[in-house]
Amino acid sequence: MDHGQQTTHNSGSGGHCRLKLVDFQVHENHTSHETEGLSQKLLVLRRGKPFRVTLLFRDQSWNPHAENLVLQVILGHLSQKILVRFTDKLPSIYHWSATVLSGHVDLMAVTINVCSPVFSSVGLYKLLVHIESRRGRRSYAVGSFVLLYNPWLKGDPVYMPQDAQLQEYVKSDYGLVYMGTNINVSERPWSFGQYEPGVLEACLQLLQISPQHLDDQDQDFIRRADPVYLSRVVCSMVNNDDDMGILMGKWQGSYEGGVNPTAWSGSADILHRWVSSKFKPVCFGQCWVFASVLCTVMRVLGIPSRVVTVFNAAHDGNANMKIEEFYSSTGEKLNLSKDSIWNFHVWVESWMRRPDLGERFDGWQVVDPTPQEKSAGVYVCGPCPVAAVQQKVLRAQYDTPFIYASVDADVVRLIVRQGMVVGRTVDTLCVGQLIYTKSVDSDDPKNLTDTYKLTRPVSTRMCTRSSGEVSGREGPMAMMMCTRSLAEVSGREEDSTSVLDVSLKIEGKPTVGESIRLCINIKNNTFNKKVLMEHVNAQIKEYNSSPQESFWKVHQEVHMSPSEVLTLRHTIPPSEYESFVSSDDIVNVAVVMKDMVTEERVLETLEFNMTSPKITIEVEGGDSIQVRMEHTARVSFTNIFSKALNGAVLTVEGSGLLKDKQVERLTCLKPGEKIEKTVSFTANSTGTKVLMSTFSHDGSPTVVSRGFHKVKVTAAS
Repeated sequence: MDHGQQTTHNSGSGGHCRLKLVDFQVHENHTSHETEGLSQKLLVLRRGKPFRVTLLFRDQSWNPHAENLVLQVILGHLSQKILVRFTDKLPSIYHWSATVLSGHVDLMAVTINVCSPVFSSVGLYKLLVHIESRRGRRSYAVGSFVLLYNPWLKGDPVYMPQDAQLQEYVKSDYGLVYMGTNINVSERPWSFGQYEPGVLEACLQLLQISPQHLDDQDQDFIRRADPVYLSRVVCSMVNNDDDMGILMGKWQGSYEGGVNPTAWSGSADILHRWVSSKFKPVCFGQCWVFASVLCTVMRVLGIPSRVVTVFNAAHDGNANMKIEEFYSSTGEKLNLSKDSIWNFHVWVESWMRRPDLGERFDGWQVVDPTPQEKSAGVYVCGPCPVAAVQQKVLRAQYDTPFIYASVDADVVRLIVRQGMVVGRTVDTLCVGQLIYTKSVDSDDPKNLTDTYKLTRPVSTRMCTRSSGEVSGREGPMAMMMCTRSLAEVSGREEDSTSVLDVSLKIEGKPTVGESIRLCINIKNNTFNKKVLMEHVNAQIKEYNSSPQESFWKVHQEVHMSPSEVLTLRHTIPPSEYESFVSSDDIVNVAVVMKDMVTEERVLETLEFNMTSPKITIEVEGGDSIQVRMEHTARVSFTNIFSKALNGAVLTVEGSGLLKDKQVERLTCLKPGEKIEKTVSFTANSTGTKVLMSTFSHDGSPTVVSRGFHKVKVTAAS
């Protein structure tokens, strides 16, 4: 990256020394600053670390006795002049300096060590060189450079001491997103894409069009030195609810006019679309897409970050730390609550010090870009110290009560009949039951649950109410009565111990195409015989919504001896669910056991996802390929079902690998038969890419299976 001179100001005769060329020593500086590959156009540096530039002069050499060299760095309207000095002392990391070391000057060139302050603002700087003498001054605009945070430097608030973590949380362009449910965790790879052409520039542009920058440019530039401030700016810009943000969210209905969130596999494509559309929101995103894009931007800017999945994440709409769920007396989950529990929710943890809160809150901070609740009038959440969540310090900024409720709220489940609450359980363990992120230098999950939650005692209680007669009341009135009954019951806890213990579990791993096997254990805690009515109900739901209508149910009378422990088993064959369940759906199963004498009701629930049939993706020659060379992949799906699948469709795509989606179709795919597609692809840049494939057929409303395959692209040898 050599920049020819551009004279911008000339006064007097200008002296004898003229600047010919500036060598930014890009390769050496990028290597030294751990920024290789972030840009092919710009010099990318980390604050607080020296970098070298060499000035080459025209005709005559620089005379340091008669002429001063002055560098000027400019960020917007802010600028700083730096006198070039001769010294062998180490530069200070707290102010700008420019020094010439002994032996780095010859007749026609001088190499300067330039060091930015460790608290410099992140952004794109202009660099000017002034040659000053008593005769006048010559000035040259010699180019630009980018300053990023420096997690390798101890004085930087984002300093991270372990190199393995730096490689994982800053330099790695590949991650895993965990989805599904806590009892059947699934995963999908994600290409963060920070080394894709144009991604760094998109991240810088994001800062330039933020509301904070547009409102007060100078103040925004100054405050960018603080990663706490910057993380809030970036978080709000990933969603488009308050600004010209990157992604528009959509959680229900058709995705026509955009991309189904499940179809994304990397951040670069999303950022490229946003920039090319002149900053119109990209359609569409959901929590893992918002979080993965945020993680990309934070890693590009130099803040160590990782994508984190919370299973059974609560959305506490009224901030009372309780989530209410309603069930019918036969076990059907009802859509009556303003609160919700998402089977999984994905956010980002970013690493930084918190001088505004004190050392005990340094470290990982939750930053959540999914637009859920407003913070200071804007759809932004965090940075919230993970330590504050664990220690329940709800006053700690930012948004700690909301994050705390997401991982540690209580779930109040109410059984309602004819508008009255007839049973109630309080579950203190369901929410935040499992919290995962990708392990350092491994594709295994790392369990973060203990970093958010101290061990809590089991505290599940049960109380019942007689059902009241509510004749002739339906719809809104019935819902209102349910809410009122809830208020009456939830205001006090009763110490009554249930005479029945009921547990519900799935036997084996629930897999599409196989029977779902339910196991219900019942314990009679009395010395009396019991006559029970068992209600078991199964519904389909999406990970973030209430269930749809029931697709399977059982009602039967059960007789129990005194103190008996009884196991009931039920099987849901594929024929009962396969026309309802798709690869992204969750199954909600609930059992209500009613004592026919006392009318006590005990509720137990379980939600799980189905494992999809496998799509096989194989790259000829292995998964490490060379850039700009053609490679071949074979993709296949075998029909494991007992019936033929009409209108079978196999698709293959890959951002940065395939220009267009590749499609293979079969009129009929018989049991045991295979549908295959061979694709040729070429990577135009180095880094980690993802091939993604889907399988669908006419008999299923959505995709039946998805497959992903990671490809590592290296430079040509």
